[in-house]
Amino acid sequence: MAKEKFERNKPHVNVGTIGHVDHGKTTLTAAMTRVCAEV
Repeated sequence: MAKEKFERNKPHVNVGTIGHVDHGKTTLTAAMTRVCAEV
């Protein structure tokens, strides 16, 4: 079974966060993801 070639036609970004628990890392990442998705 031949695999189909995966096309990367959407821009992507890697986000790394460092910080203490409950300081908004997930909230910040979610907001950035939403903004990037709207572009």
